[in-house]
Amino acid sequence: MNRDQLKGVAQQVRGKVNEVVGKATGNRRQQLKGDLQQATGTARKAYGDGKAKIRKLGR
Repeated sequence: MNRDQLKGVAQQVRGKVNEVVGKATGNRRQQLKGDLQQATGTARKAYGDGKAKIRKLGR
């Protein structure tokens, strides 16, 4: 795994935690923040996956 993949997964986890805490406390703002973090993490992981595939093709 490259750095972008790791950071993407970490951001997805942080987002899920924020979403669950927001739901549990009724804090819609925190819940939305969690959703956005998950989406950003997914995009970053996909970017890292693409980089990994390009490196693999170059070998």
